[in-house]
Amino acid sequence: MRRKKNVVKQLSPLTYRPWWVLLAAGLTGMAVGLVGGGFRQAVRWGTQRRFDLLAVLGDSPGGQLALALGVSALMVLAGFWLMRRWAPETGGSGIPQIEGFLAGKLPLRSGRVLPVKFVSGWLMLVSGMVLGREGPTIQMGGSLGHLFSRWAKFSQEEARVLVAAGAAAGLTAAFNAPLAGILFVLEEMRPQFQDEVRAYQSVTCACVMTMVVIQALGWDETVLPIKIYSAPPLVSLWVFAGAGLGLGMVGYGFNRGLVLALDGLGWVGRRFFSLQAVLFGAGVGLLGYIYQPSLAGNAHLYHPLVSGGEQVILWSLNHLSAAPALWGLFLLRLVMTVLCYGSGAPGGIFAPLLAIATLLSQGLAQGVYAVLPDWLPEPGVLTIAGMGGLVAATVRAPLTAIVLTLEITGNFQLIVPLLVTCLTATLTAQYLGGEPIYEVLLARMLEQQGD
Repeated sequence: MRRKKNVVKQLSPLTYRPWWVLLAAGLTGMAVGLVGGGFRQAVRWGTQRRFDLLAVLGDSPGGQLALALGVSALMVLAGFWLMRRWAPETGGSGIPQIEGFLAGKLPLRSGRVLPVKFVSGWLMLVSGMVLGREGPTIQMGGSLGHLFSRWAKFSQEEARVLVAAGAAAGLTAAFNAPLAGILFVLEEMRPQFQDEVRAYQSVTCACVMTMVVIQALGWDETVLPIKIYSAPPLVSLWVFAGAGLGLGMVGYGFNRGLVLALDGLGWVGRRFFSLQAVLFGAGVGLLGYIYQPSLAGNAHLYHPLVSGGEQVILWSLNHLSAAPALWGLFLLRLVMTVLCYGSGAPGGIFAPLLAIATLLSQGLAQGVYAVLPDWLPEPGVLTIAGMGGLVAATVRAPLTAIVLTLEITGNFQLIVPLLVTCLTATLTAQYLGGEPIYEVLLARMLEQQGD
């Protein structure tokens, strides 16, 4: 009697079953809510424990200094070693890697990327490196979508949809910003799908389920609990256009500097990997020690020279520093961001960009208020508009920048000033010849692979 051969039905790369993918996208969103939201909580917990560790040696400045340098240096070294040894593609934000997969130009080793990005990203952020958490959560989200597609034996087209849905959910988990997550995939990644409508239904489903999980676990706190401002008078819109002009030039320069730093520090890192990692770790540890808050009771407030960005924004809005001091901190923070990301460390740039924009815009707002108080009765309005403006100029995704700023601040009535600032910043960067940063990084990555 002849035995029947086991025949496995192979799906065409373009096969797309919308209802199955929609269900898988919902499960992916729930997983991203757990992993991405958990990552955010873990970074917060680890950073607080680092302050607590320094507090143990409160009466010994020398011991505090040695501990601050040693802990940060070891964490950065461990993060770099883990990344280089097991998954080099987890370096940087991970967003160009996801875009490369969606374009069919890069593979995605999701089984390795997920754990390595979580641990190495956690080590970098807790150490004090000036990086954002949204890069790790986006790459981990895309990896989770890819893992689900592999487990379900989905087609290539279905896998692409799940990766895009997971990436959108990753941005949602980083900032509690589901609309920004959806727009980020639509506006920045711009993947081409067989069925665009059904695909973006899956992306939306993933973002919704991420927020359901985050809210159920009580992790849906306001990212930036700041004052809700009134809309400024229409006559002041020219001020926001002027701010957008300046932010567009800064965004153009930031992108150029970032690529130069990646080239220069990449060359050094390939030859002196351990030394570079220790120096970076010790450097952020030193700055964190010099400018740390009093460990007696306000250790949750980070100084503007270290950490990701949220507390920097709160610090700048709550401390009425003079404009020159804010601009000086802006320059220092700008250099720190370029160096930390240029080192190739796992981490994003969204949060650092928001902090840089806050310092610059707050200084500008104080100057405008001193001269024209009736036109800008609340300087903080320009600060919020500046957050979106710099992200728009750098990433070249103005709608994402606008919605992200509105969602994390709750200032939805400032949509017109944000529109003017982001549009002007984007047009300025484009006029200067700048390219969207993630497109530049992806092209650079593909060129290096070709070599």
